[in-house]
Amino acid sequence: MTRPAIICVDDEAIILLALKQELKRRFKDRFHIETALNAAEANAIVDELAARGVRTSLVVSDWLMPGTRGDDFLIDLHARAPEIKMVLITGQADKDSIERARSLAGICACIHKPWRTDELAAVIENCLADEATA
Repeated sequence: MTRPAIICVDDEAIILLALKQELKRRFKDRFHIETALNAAEANAIVDELAARGVRTSLVVSDWLMPGTRGDDFLIDLHARAPEIKMVLITGQADKDSIERARSLAGICACIHKPWRTDELAAVIENCLADEATA
């Protein structure tokens, strides 16, 4: 059976590296971890994984990115792949954008930067609780 994927999206490579390392440490081989520097790259990864028969379980996206903001990206992604769980991670999002993402993309949570490792892990575990039995 193919492992499901988690995709991390942030325009800062150092943030992506930190997220990927924390998720690999926490989940070991339970998930395939992918990274994208923007929404377009993330969408391409979702499509590529789907074409290979790999299910994307979770997308963790930054809010403030060049081109497409995280809330817009997650809303668009939710419209075409509502089964994917989503977490918004931000140091800058306003309350209206967060609420918009909650109502239109059904995000599981919003984590504020700088995040705490235990908070990130708990939020992701909670979002993916049904994955343990999938």
